[in-house]
Order: sequence, then C-alpha cells, then structure tokens
Amino acid sequence: MSNMAGRSGNNSCSNPDPGIAVVGNMNVGKTTLFQRMCKGKTVGLNIPGNTVTVSSSRIMGTDYTAYDTPGIYSIFTANEDAQISRNIILQANGYCNIKGVIVVADAKNMKRSLAIALQYAEFGIPMILDVNMIDESASLGIGIDTRKLSAILGINVVKTIARDGIGVKKLISGLSEMKVANRLIEYPDWIKTYLSAVENLLQAEESCPRIIGILLLSGDQGIEKYIEKRFGPGMLMQLKRLASQHNRAKNMDISILLTNLFYKKAEKVVAEIQTDEPPLKSSFIAKFGDRCTSFATGIPIAVIMLYLLYLFVGSFGATYLVDAINANIFEAILIPLTQKLVSPIPNEFIRDMMIDPDFGILPTGVFLALGLVLPVLFCFYIAFGILEDSGYLSRLSILLDKVFQQMGLNGKGVIPLVMGFSCVTMAILTTRMLDTEKEKNIATFLLLLGMPCAPLIAVMFIILGKMPISASIAVFGIIFSQIFVAGLLANKILPGKRSPLLMVLPNMRLPKPGQIVKTAALKTYFFMKEAIPVFIFASFLVFLFDRLGGLALLEKIFKPITSDLMGLPEKSVQVFIKTMIRRESGATEIEHLSHYYDNLQLVVNLLVMTFLSPCINATIILFKERGTKAAASILGSVMIYAVLVGTAVNFICRTLGITFT
Repeated sequence: MSNMAGRSGNNSCSNPDPGIAVVGNMNVGKTTLFQRMCKGKTVGLNIPGNTVTVSSSRIMGTDYTAYDTPGIYSIFTANEDAQISRNIILQANGYCNIKGVIVVADAKNMKRSLAIALQYAEFGIPMILDVNMIDESASLGIGIDTRKLSAILGINVVKTIARDGIGVKKLISGLSEMKVANRLIEYPDWIKTYLSAVENLLQAEESCPRIIGILLLSGDQGIEKYIEKRFGPGMLMQLKRLASQHNRAKNMDISILLTNLFYKKAEKVVAEIQTDEPPLKSSFIAKFGDRCTSFATGIPIAVIMLYLLYLFVGSFGATYLVDAINANIFEAILIPLTQKLVSPIPNEFIRDMMIDPDFGILPTGVFLALGLVLPVLFCFYIAFGILEDSGYLSRLSILLDKVFQQMGLNGKGVIPLVMGFSCVTMAILTTRMLDTEKEKNIATFLLLLGMPCAPLIAVMFIILGKMPISASIAVFGIIFSQIFVAGLLANKILPGKRSPLLMVLPNMRLPKPGQIVKTAALKTYFFMKEAIPVFIFASFLVFLFDRLGGLALLEKIFKPITSDLMGLPEKSVQVFIKTMIRRESGATEIEHLSHYYDNLQLVVNLLVMTFLSPCINATIILFKERGTKAAASILGSVMIYAVLVGTAVNFICRTLGITFT
C-alpha cells in the first residue's frame, strides 16, 4: 500500500527498515515490552494525519523497528489513539513499512485482549500474540492454554512477564516466523455480500481490501481519506455508495455492531483456552481474607506479615544464606582460585583491575553481586510471590486505601510502592495503573524519595543485622514516616484530584509453592543477567576513576557535605557514585567498605543512599514517564532532601549521644 497522507514535519515516520507495530488494549504492558525489546535510542514520531507522538526504536538483534502505539479499546472507535493504531498499519510499504504486528494481551483479561487480536487479524498482516503478565494471572488462579490458542488463531503465541524481561527474547526470536492470523469472525450475510463486492473492486490494487471495507462501513473518516488518497475520489464515492446500499443495520451504530461481534467471538475462544481455579471452600481462609481488609484486624495482620517478611528475607536470606554461601563458596573456593589464576598476569594494573579487594571487577563486581544480592533477591521474590499469589496484596490495597487517600492516592498506590521494594525502575512504570496525573506524580515522587529496592534492602538487612535493633527501627522508621509526611505535603501542593479505588479482588487462596519458586527463580535470573554487567561496569569505572585520582579529588570537593555536615567517612563518595550508576552496586560497595564506618555513620549512609537518587535506568524511565519538567523537579527535590536528612540525623544523634552500639 502507499502512504495514507503526506509527511507532517521532520519527525514523520519515514524509516525504510521493516516495522513492527506493538498494539493492544490500555495497561497491558505494551510500553514495558517495547522498552525491554529496544535498548537503543528511542525516537518520537508523528504518524501522518495524527498529532499523537509514537515512540520507535530498533529491536535488539534484528533489523526490525518497533513502534509503540497507544492503547485502545477497539479499532472501530473514532478517537485519535484508535486512528493511529489503524493508520500506522495502513502505511505498509510506505513511511513506517509495517511488516508485522505484536498484539500484547493482558493474561488477566483475555476476552478484551483477544477481541483486539481478532480485529487486527482482519488486516491480513503477519502477527504474533504476546500473553503478558502471566505472573499476575497465575496469582488470580487463571490458566491459559497457549498451545490451543495458537492452533485456534493460526499464529505463534508466547508468554511474557515484560516487567522483568521474562520471555522477551523468545518473543523477539519469533518475529521472523510471524504468520497471518485466521479470520474467525462470522459476519451477517449482508456484510459478507458487501465485503465480497469491495474485494472485487479493490482486489487488483489492494492487498487487504477486507479491512478497508469494514472500516468504511463503520464510518471511519480516516479510511475515507486513505481511499481518496490511494484510489481517488471516484473510487471513494463508489465504495461509499456500496456501503450505503448494503447497510442493513437499521438504526444501530455499525461500530457497536462490529465491536459486539468481535467480543462475542473472543468470549467463545476464551471459554476454550482459559481455566479458572475455583475458590477454596475453606471457611477459615475466606474469613481470614475478610479480616485482612478490616482495620481492627487488618493492621495487626499487616504487622505480622511484615515481621515474617523480615524473618524470611532479613534473617534467613540476608544473614544465614548469605553467610553460608560466602563462607563455603566464595571465601573457601572462588576467591583463592581467582587470585591463583590472575597472579601470573605480568601487568600489575590488569591484576588489580581483576582482583583488587577494594575496586576489583571480580570481588566487587561479580562475587558480591552473586554472593550477596542474588540469594536475598531470590528470597524477596519468593516472599512477594506468596503475598501476591495468596490474594493478600490486593487486600492490603483495600486496607490502606483510607491512609493513601491522605497522600493523594488510593489503595492501588500500594502496588507500585510495594513494587519499589523490588525495582524502582519497574515500579515507576507500574504507576501507569494509577488513573490521574496527580496520582502518578505523587507515587513517582514517593518511589524516588524513599523506596529502597530489593538489593539495597538485602544489604540493609545484612548491615543492620550486625547492629542493635534500635538501628533497624531508626532506619526503617525514618523511611516509612517520611514517605507518609512527603505524601501529605505532595497531596496539598500538587494540583488535581484523586480517583476512587476500583479493582478486582481475587479469592483468598493457598499459594502454589512450585509456581512461586519457579517464578522467583526466573525473575532473579533475569534481574541478575541485566544487573551483573552494570556491576562490572560500575566497578571498573570506580577503579579507573580512583587510579586517575578522581575519587581523591571528589572526596576533597564534597568533604564539607559528606564529612562536615553528614559526618561520613571520605570513602562514602565512591559509595554514592556507584549508587547513582546502580543502587545495588552502591549497596554492595557500602558492605564492602563497612569497616571504615562506625554504626551511626552506617545508619546515616543507608538513609542517604535510600533518598539520594535513583539509578541510571530509573532516571531515564523517570524522564520518559513524567516529562522533563516534572522529572527534573522530582530529582532536584529528592537529592537536596537526602543531604538534609543525612545532616539532621547525624546532628541529632551526635547531640543526644545516640551511637547505635
């Protein structure tokens, strides 16, 4: 097909490379998947005939360019988002050169997602279906037979957890094997007759006359412009006359009729491929679920859950498991072995770069990550999976709804904030589930201000575990209290309104241990796969920076702040540098340098690391999600606040003689 309209400025889509349109409903994870597939430069493009910008970038390891289209409810609606999702495909062999479509489906709502997939099947373009968020559907007891679904649709179907990168490589590898989907909609006879007439008119010059006829019948003005541009005004008049002659819908809106046809078919397909786990008939579990949402009983339950989380992740994972792995594997075997292997290298610089105990790539970039972050992260994902799979996390949202209302959020805000304890970068992306711009800005601000991610929590548990309980109470008490206070202030300062809490409450059930461990292992693997290269890079950067005298210079420059105001040792500068590259890298560095600190300094440093600045990935996502002005304001506020908190805690504790010893 030729282009639908002329270019609309310098940012118009004009990429000759084969394009892949990423399409689907709203809030199904399209943008998260797009960002996981495309690690290079992202370009904002204007699709001719529309004002909304579409992001594009090269898919890793391929010649394809991906286009992140807006979320839609149906291609038959008249809004601009739906027009973009149609127009970008109708420009095949033109500007965006679309050669295929990735339909992203929400595993929790397959009916809605399959209706969209069936609509795109009418384009007659190669497709692949991505069933995303399978971990969330599993927690709701929803099972999806992707093999059967693949057979029904006639295309490849893959499962992903795009948020954690799980299944994304398999999806990318399947792009070269995309197929044209089966057209499953059975139209009324009068529509069949009409489409047959349209195909006879356009078959010689148009590769997909069917979708043109359907959109024209629904009264889509965009397709009318396309026909006029592609075939001329005479053909447009002829086709419009044909549509008018065959229209038997009486007084019904054709777009509603068509949407209903697709949804009914999607419902039948879902009945074949989806299983829903029946709720347990245990009165105890049902009653326990009810008590979780009652304030009188829910708060004590939440405290108990938090304590159990601390015992499992903090005591077992961060103390027993980490100590056992380090003593029996790293200190006993790997560290002596690597020292022996590296010692014959004649160049002292290379030897130090590899095994220097302070900045070496292996000790600080690999061994600390594997021996410290990995076991605690795995334990955290297991604990988080239990909370999610049991249905408790949703009940916690309901329980805390009134508290979150004071911070300008509703109970759904619990989910991105809890996600922040896993990964702040991904948590910022999950703020999209919130309904208003005010809620998204407040949640993002709170995530950056005081949410220690899982690897940082891991190190906190290890360091605080060696100190009196008062240190843990001080650190986590300050973190949680300032989140609430900051939320109150943000709610009063930022304009806008809060939306009411509307969410699906899953049945309370016993978690599935096998599924939870499997998912936790996958999430840990994909996280470490992405994080270890950054650990290595951060270690090398700091090593090189130190050899060039950069650390000594920064220590002198920031001494008035780090030492005089916050009372920290000069070496804390390198901790902060690594923290801003990747939080877990800074976390492992403070554990590595903990012998330079007294207990009060460790408490101050942990607080400043938590409040200081997100890692590079989170910063990039912050600017993409919130825009330059909001992102710069949030970052500036957070960094100034981190210094003020560190200074205040240091001054107050030393004045009162509090040393945490």
